[in-house]
Amino acid sequence: MEKAIQRQKVLLQHLQPISSTSSFSSQPTTHLSASTCAAGNFSEDDVVVVAAYRTPLCKAKRGGFKDTYPDDLLATVLKAVIDKTNLDPSEVGDIIVGTVLGPGSERAIECKMAAFYAGFPATVPLRTVNRQCSSGLQAVADVAAYIKSGAYDIGIGAGLEYMSQLNTLSFGKVNPKAKLFPQAGDCLLPMGVTSENVAARFGLTRLEQDQAAVESHRRAAAATAAGKFKDEIVPVHTRFVDPKTGEEKQIVVSVDDGIRPQTTLASLAKLKPVFKADGSTTAGNASQVTDGAAAVLLMKRRIALQKGLPILGTFRTFTAVGVDPDIMGVGPAVAIPAAVKSAGLQLSDIQLFEINEAFASQFVYTCKKLGLDTNKVNVNGGAIAFGHPLGATGARCVATLLNEMKRRGKDCRYGVISMCIGSGMGAAAVFERGDF
Repeated sequence: MEKAIQRQKVLLQHLQPISSTSSFSSQPTTHLSASTCAAGNFSEDDVVVVAAYRTPLCKAKRGGFKDTYPDDLLATVLKAVIDKTNLDPSEVGDIIVGTVLGPGSERAIECKMAAFYAGFPATVPLRTVNRQCSSGLQAVADVAAYIKSGAYDIGIGAGLEYMSQLNTLSFGKVNPKAKLFPQAGDCLLPMGVTSENVAARFGLTRLEQDQAAVESHRRAAAATAAGKFKDEIVPVHTRFVDPKTGEEKQIVVSVDDGIRPQTTLASLAKLKPVFKADGSTTAGNASQVTDGAAAVLLMKRRIALQKGLPILGTFRTFTAVGVDPDIMGVGPAVAIPAAVKSAGLQLSDIQLFEINEAFASQFVYTCKKLGLDTNKVNVNGGAIAFGHPLGATGARCVATLLNEMKRRGKDCRYGVISMCIGSGMGAAAVFERGDF
């Protein structure tokens, strides 16, 4: 680690501004935006990730967080990125939190309360962002963009979802115009129906989807057993009420509780389709309803070097795209090539992918459409095994991706995170390993 930091310091010396005695000193300095900075070209103004942590992911209403306050989950990861880097919290320019299902202003207030619990002073602002399933990644991208623009040098992109509070999804009174605009009406389709649409339209079989689910659980269980998540998970001290006795006790949650190592094709074959009588999307090959939070600390490269902080990764590009709402699951297949191209790369340059498994149908479609080597995709399992806490997933993926890239060393330079988004979108981001 010290050698990596030293290499970064040497690099920084080569990137210092031209001396005022130079005949070129009057030339304006070009600041590349996060979306146009080509991968592999290091700059002191690069936006880098120095810390990324998450809570365990737990089954909503039944798991380890069923009696936990949402703000306590967020506070845990916000405190972790500060404590583990010894950063003065007053230096943070902004905290942006992706969150989806919580009541808008109420959840935003809870997030600000969480910042106080974590030790941030009143001078540090906070806001929330909602681009549905990509909200956590959008928060990270927003912070990166603000840092790149010069608005501030240090920021936190985070995500929070507490689906244990979820009762029903209701759109209230729907505008009659939706009947006149088919795509607008399709925005109201249940996500499971769009999964069935993807499977039917692109010829994805039930067997393919179940195989993807089995592999997700297998990889997640193996990664857990190998201790691969210890560097990204922050244990949560919380209360738990025994559903049978009503007894309340204090517990420490330190592992994901949705992983089912015993999952087999035979057990999944017994499950009935949920959204269509003759369909293929089941409770076993779709993501779980989950509680969790994650936080990512970003700053300019020169600040990280000045503070002697190890760099996990360099934020290169982020892209959001639109697709037809009735097949919103195809979003990653469109967003990934766009983000990779924006980074000046090709798909063949990417050594690792974290693609959210909202449904096995869209996950399988994306891998097949882009011709991805599945040995490079979700190598430690995905949302079918862990669960998908909507607003937190994107930030969780940053922690998972960058830690795996760190383990793989020089053989893994570029990684991609992507997900589909309800109402017809896709998002993707490209990261470069920080000590390359």
